[in-house]
Amino acid sequence: MRINESIRAREVRVISADGQQLGIMSGWDALQMAQEAHLDLVEIAPTAKPPVCRIMDFGKYRYEQQKREKEARKKQKTFDLKEVKLRPGIEDHDFEVKFKNALRFLQDGDKVKVTIMFRGRELSHPELGQVLLQRMAEQLKGNAIVEKQPKLEGRNMTMILFPKSSK
Repeated sequence: MRINESIRAREVRVISADGQQLGIMSGWDALQMAQEAHLDLVEIAPTAKPPVCRIMDFGKYRYEQQKREKEARKKQKTFDLKEVKLRPGIEDHDFEVKFKNALRFLQDGDKVKVTIMFRGRELSHPELGQVLLQRMAEQLKGNAIVEKQPKLEGRNMTMILFPKSSK
């Protein structure tokens, strides 16, 4: 936004501080009016013919705009991405521990990335990883939606789960 002396237009349409149309006048006259009222001349529609300017307290306007943006950011829900790593030969008890961790992350409202890490010749049997990921998705069915289906990426197979109901 351009304010005061940075407005280069010869003629501007001016709106007063209380919202009344003051008409079309030269930029210099509009600036004089704003200075007499101890306010700023702010260009609010630079593409209009002639540009529209408003007489207002720019500092107060900017403060209120920042306050509105801060409130909007507060209302936005952000999702963290938590990761649970497994191996193809994982035992049942270890799988249950990883399952409980994933469940806790989902209940906290975070996304969960389940990763199967293959080492050595384990990569020749990716179906074992597929079975583990399907088992995890099946057990978390009540709490999660599969956002990204299992996919082999290098030596890892990943799947991303999204919480069904966040806080």
